[in-house]
Amino acid sequence: MCELLGMSANVPTDICFSFTGLVQRGGGTGPHKDGWGITFYEGLGCRTFKDPMPSIDSPIARLVQDYPIKSCAVVSHIRQANRGRVALENTHPFTRELWGRNWTFAHNGQLNGYRQLETGIYRPIGQTDSEYAFCWLLARLNDRYPKTPRHWPSVFRYIETLARELQKKGIFNMLLSDGCFVMGYCSTELHWITRRAPFGKATLLDRDVEIDFQQQTTPDDVVTVIATQPLTGNETWHQVEPGRGVLFRLGEREF
Repeated sequence: MCELLGMSANVPTDICFSFTGLVQRGGGTGPHKDGWGITFYEGLGCRTFKDPMPSIDSPIARLVQDYPIKSCAVVSHIRQANRGRVALENTHPFTRELWGRNWTFAHNGQLNGYRQLETGIYRPIGQTDSEYAFCWLLARLNDRYPKTPRHWPSVFRYIETLARELQKKGIFNMLLSDGCFVMGYCSTELHWITRRAPFGKATLLDRDVEIDFQQQTTPDDVVTVIATQPLTGNETWHQVEPGRGVLFRLGEREF
């Protein structure tokens, strides 16, 4: 299995603290040593860092930990390969264009019969079931909404129904973002936490690191972190019900 990490915030925020915890699980405290990646949105653009090396040993991962890139939407992933070889083209997250937006996707789980999925104009580059599922999702969205949709919550509700279809093929936990919204879908395991004033301290489970968010934030900040498993041990995380999605915009939950 793999692990997911996402963030939605109402102000540009760095994810260094949470990412530092995730990195430990990529070959250190966890077995997810077959590559890692992270995408940060900035305006209409996004920047992605990926490496097929274990995140615990990756110089690029250390750069991301030390470089406080601020973003309102982030998607990250550490991989334990089960479909497709360990290679850069199979390293999550994956990004494609739809309706003039960059869409970013990461998947935790394993699917059967994925090569029969009709992906339309979205052709997979690698060999993973995850990228096939992403291309299929975008193809279905493109078919249903030939023009840019106006009511975005309805779009993500439709994505939730598509995720349930993919879940019939196996385990399908995912994160998906267009830079404005960050969506999670839970097949087996997915958790989230929203931090807002009054902010407190948090301690990572996988490394002896503590942060006082009150020193890093303003009273108006709202930051939601989504992860396969909780990253801190002294905070209350919420578990997403299997078979359901969660949607966040600017840190606030939409559904």
